[in-house]
Amino acid sequence: MTVRVKICGINSRAALAAALAGGASHVGFVFYGPSPRALEAAAAATLAATVPAGVTRVGLTVDETDARIAALLAAVPLDMLQLHGDETPARVAHVRRRFGLPVMKAIRVSGAADVEAAAAYGGAADWLLFDARPPRDMAGALPGGNALAFDWRLIAGRRWPLPWMLSGGLNVDNLAEAVATTGATVVDVSSGVEDRPGVKNPAKIAAFLALAATL
Repeated sequence: MTVRVKICGINSRAALAAALAGGASHVGFVFYGPSPRALEAAAAATLAATVPAGVTRVGLTVDETDARIAALLAAVPLDMLQLHGDETPARVAHVRRRFGLPVMKAIRVSGAADVEAAAAYGGAADWLLFDARPPRDMAGALPGGNALAFDWRLIAGRRWPLPWMLSGGLNVDNLAEAVATTGATVVDVSSGVEDRPGVKNPAKIAAFLALAATL
């Protein structure tokens, strides 16, 4: 089995080229201002326009308004929206219906109750993404991309009525264990292929993708 990979937080031509060359199934662009990976729409549009058919272009937003999402989609060719904030199932369903694109909802996990809450999105989202919930006292914490992993045993052996991805603190050193523990067939990586927050390393992208292809 080849584990499919979403490279998130792409903000340079070199990072995108490495993701595509390595066989990434999804590439993610961040539209959340506080993130060091955030892109302006014009820059994202330039990158997204070069992504070949068959690779899913994902736009990450956090508790965004309809107006801002509409403006983003008018400027950037995207295939999927990733909602990475506190969006309720009703909000997720509305975004999906309003914009006509598949929607992935991020579920931030720190305990069993977070995993149970994912079930409420079964009829609203097209995908789930399980990420680590940062500690309340973590300085500068972002909704995602904090280089934190959660206890993978919380989702081991679980089944959901829609596709899902594993995210949170993944890198070449723990990817095999994460996949073996959770049964994930699609994973999402951002900080684990960077030299520092927001600076992707093409060699790390290549290595992560090469390893995923062997799992």
